[in-house]
Amino acid sequence: MTLDARALAGATAGPPEPVLQRACAQLQAGRLLALPTETVYGLAADADAPEAVARIYAAKGRPADHPLIVHVGGSQPAHWQPALAHYTRACPDFALRLMAACWPGPLTLILPRRPGVASAAAGGQGSIGLRCPAHPVAQAVLQAALQVGIRGLAAPSANRFGRLSPTRAEHVAAEFAGLLSDDELLILDAGPCQVGIESTIIDCSRSQPVLLRPGVLPLSTLEAAAGQPLAARDAAAPRASGTLSAHYAPRARLRLMPAAELQAALDLLGPEACHLALYSRSPLRCASARVAHARMPQQASACAHELFAVLRTLDRPGTRLIWVETPPDDPAWDGVRDRLQRAAAAG
Repeated sequence: MTLDARALAGATAGPPEPVLQRACAQLQAGRLLALPTETVYGLAADADAPEAVARIYAAKGRPADHPLIVHVGGSQPAHWQPALAHYTRACPDFALRLMAACWPGPLTLILPRRPGVASAAAGGQGSIGLRCPAHPVAQAVLQAALQVGIRGLAAPSANRFGRLSPTRAEHVAAEFAGLLSDDELLILDAGPCQVGIESTIIDCSRSQPVLLRPGVLPLSTLEAAAGQPLAARDAAAPRASGTLSAHYAPRARLRLMPAAELQAALDLLGPEACHLALYSRSPLRCASARVAHARMPQQASACAHELFAVLRTLDRPGTRLIWVETPPDDPAWDGVRDRLQRAAAAG
């Protein structure tokens, strides 16, 4: 079932209380709630309820040892301190500085987990990923949930494991159509997500912050907030959501190519080209009317905002290949490039 939740974001008139009551009742019953964040829609359940968390894994088809991100509410450090005390056993100074600078926002921090707490959500690891989302609907739900004793929501992207993340409520509905009933899944519709790709993930469980997954936050901003450079991912890094080499994939096979190679391949195929879709910044010539083509924005943030929605549109029945122009070699494009490289690896 889908509920219009735009009133929670102040986008429409009307009382938000009935929506919040339905959302909290869904969570208290141990069922699943799809809610918008500024990054993508998440598939949420009480992070401290193992049976509810197990429903997330089952619905997504996700391995139980692949950890989930736990979302907590608040707009300033005093608000999320109780959640930190509940879920973590330590929080280094550089992590606190990152929270103060970037929360609420699209940043997940991996921290040492307090023993006996949220083990299922953490995939059994000794660490846990925490994020404080900026979306007003997510914040309203988190605050309401806290009032009924739910300290945090485990909420990975609301899609089948390894597939394109949803940035609209209708994407979520399409993902789980025929798999989850209206009772099992309640979807809060607040329109399209603003950011469009998942959060940056930084490992703060060791002595130095380590970048595990880029997002839209600039590296310079993160390093200034942390007060030190971010190290590159190494073999000792904990498992984290969305960091498998193959992920974020459409059903069609995705291939990254420079513009010159794209044009050469199209010229070779000529008017016989079919079962093919293109996503490029550069203008391309194509002799076949059977090839779909979407233009990629020139700005990284605009591309991130539309990326998964465009790929879903191009991944239509009959499309076997999606050719994507390689993003610019510019740090601003790191998040988009990361998602496309993982999507290509899935092919």
